[in-house]
Amino acid sequence: MPATLEVESTLTDRYQTTVPETVRRALRLGKRDKIHYTIRPSGDVVLTRAQANDSDDPVLGAFLVFLARDIATNPERLQTIDASLVQRLQALTGGIEVDLDAPLSADDE
Repeated sequence: MPATLEVESTLTDRYQTTVPETVRRALRLGKRDKIHYTIRPSGDVVLTRAQANDSDDPVLGAFLVFLARDIATNPERLQTIDASLVQRLQALTGGIEVDLDAPLSADDE
């Protein structure tokens, strides 16, 4: 039977804690990963790595973080979109059906 490892962490005044390195390694956790908690009737809590949601997109998430930081740092750069540009874009893309679940292919040109 494999040995059981036990580790502890401290809860701060704001009810936060650092996940110990041994737990991070065991669960293969990285920055921004999510943790799943299962609370059993006995009161035991099982900590596991949360399964990635299909709609989670790390590239999009990183881009949105970048945009939020840039907007906060440089609010003077924000510009409104001209209504005529919006109308032109709608005219160019109106009626086009897109299957967002279809795989991307270099053959589709």
